[in-house]
Amino acid sequence: MGITKTDLFSAEQNELANVAKALAHPARIAIIQHLLKANACVNGDLVKELGLAQATISQHLRELKTLDIIQGTIEGVSVSYCINPSQWAKIQSLFNKLFDQFDAEKFKKDCC
Repeated sequence: MGITKTDLFSAEQNELANVAKALAHPARIAIIQHLLKANACVNGDLVKELGLAQATISQHLRELKTLDIIQGTIEGVSVSYCINPSQWAKIQSLFNKLFDQFDAEKFKKDCC
């Protein structure tokens, strides 16, 4: 299989693809949903809430943190995580721009 040629695509297309890739795991969606509901969370709470191993949770948190979807603060031996509001708004805008390109008025029922 060939290497993806990211230089063929716009920065926005690459960014949206990277975010979609990060969101493409159900455990990460569950983590995000929990953080949105709780508005903050200690890593140990995620282990209890999701029933996944600590190492698995940490791996998924690392992926989300790499893209700044979440942010964390160290409190003693625990780390509290929450949604990064500015990045969340940017991600929302990226997806909205994509979905807003669909014009239902111009779409034909029997297009295929």
